[in-house]
Amino acid sequence: MSGYAMYLRKSRADLEAEAHGQGETLLRHENILTELARNMRLPVTDIFREIVSGETIDDRPEVQKLLRNVEKRQYDGVLVVDVDRLARGDTVDQGVIARTFKLSDTKIITPKKVYDPASEFDEEYFEFELFMARREYKVISRRIQRGRLASVRDGKFIGSTSPYGYDKVKIQGGKGYTLVPNSESETVKKIFEMYLHGSGASVIAAALDNSGATPRSDGNWSKATVRDILANPVYIGKIRWSYRPDVKTIENGAVQKRRVKNETCILVDGLHEPIISVSDFEKAQTMAVSNRKPPVKASTVLQNPFTGLMYCGKCGSKMTRLGKNKRNKYDTIKCTNRYCDCVSAPIFLVEELIIEALEKWLKRYKVQTGKVEEPTTATVELKRKKAEINEKIAKVDKQITSAYDLLEQGVYSVEVFSERSRLLSGRKKELSEALEKTDNDIKALEDSRLLREQIVPATEKLVTGYYDCAAAEEKNALLKTVLTRIEYSKDIPNRRGNLDNANFTLKLYTVISEEILIS
Repeated sequence: MSGYAMYLRKSRADLEAEAHGQGETLLRHENILTELARNMRLPVTDIFREIVSGETIDDRPEVQKLLRNVEKRQYDGVLVVDVDRLARGDTVDQGVIARTFKLSDTKIITPKKVYDPASEFDEEYFEFELFMARREYKVISRRIQRGRLASVRDGKFIGSTSPYGYDKVKIQGGKGYTLVPNSESETVKKIFEMYLHGSGASVIAAALDNSGATPRSDGNWSKATVRDILANPVYIGKIRWSYRPDVKTIENGAVQKRRVKNETCILVDGLHEPIISVSDFEKAQTMAVSNRKPPVKASTVLQNPFTGLMYCGKCGSKMTRLGKNKRNKYDTIKCTNRYCDCVSAPIFLVEELIIEALEKWLKRYKVQTGKVEEPTTATVELKRKKAEINEKIAKVDKQITSAYDLLEQGVYSVEVFSERSRLLSGRKKELSEALEKTDNDIKALEDSRLLREQIVPATEKLVTGYYDCAAAEEKNALLKTVLTRIEYSKDIPNRRGNLDNANFTLKLYTVISEEILIS
């Protein structure tokens, strides 16, 4: 007996019903499925509660966990109040759901029917139910979108988060929401005032940080945040809708979402009070167009050999490459955080120290390890632990079966049985999690052993062939065969005439989790 799982998810109709006082949906559905499990004598070991609303599997983390467990054949069946709770998205997602349950031979159990994937009739009926659920979803989506568009055209605010400078408030005596200026509105006025007097977005961002004004998100003001505020017509009393809609594309067989500017978006007069005058806003837009630099085609060639590897040892930000200029004779590596005092250094110096350090480390590593050992004592111990856990799971399964027998014989009352079943299900879940962790630990040890076998030839190839690579992309690929992360720190800039002094610190993290300090 593998046990059963319960999957709970709210629909949009449920959210509307809750708004009208019909009670908490997940709790109500959990009670229904708990009663169903009790009547059918099904031991529920896991409950998945989806608290986010999402159209696709990618948007729903709990259903992803459920499907991973179903693939591993961890359950005899999954309980849901209706099949459309599993998949109401596109036909691709519905196909993934149907195939996963079919190949794992996992039943889908609802209050009105049990769907057995081994039954051809049940399979066809299940697919038909999913098809009908998809049609109903589209009807509901169209109705919701019509309502949202009607609210926008009436000047109401329908976004989930209010723009900077405003609070979202309920319209008194009516339906929907509007915006009311708050204390942040003074910062919005300051941004426009500074911009109209010639300050750029970077200067404005720094001034806001120094003034103590804080952006909505954690951290500091950025150029992008300032520019977004300057370009947002909400500050002249407008409501803009569908300005950056999600556009889906297929890349390498996977669906990707991107937010793309929509030049034909809806723009109407809002019900809210403006913060900025129309004349000032239009002047800012004219200045933004005249100050905009012509687009330069981005190079598709990687220029930084440390891309994806090097981070600032002071603030943790990514390090970036700065090309040669009038001040610097070489390409340099620098921290991307404008508030960090980490000093830059020539890339060629950093490369020299890394290769030199790896050569020394390789010699020591060869002496320390010698030939690769056979499976370790730790691996043997983990496999023994795995066998013990499997024995304990089998014992708990027997106890669950006995509990049902005692309920039927009248020895257990329904209350005693429920408590006993809950405790045993919890115990089985703990053991299953321990089993999964043990399997992962065994795999990690095996992966580590394989990496240790490969680290010597990979490092030898890196130190002997690095400077033969003409392209930064080749160097980057070689570095990533040995290193997972590089941390760079430098406190004191080099004086004139001493630019080639490597007075910085590096910390290298290898793929086998060893650290190499260079200072």
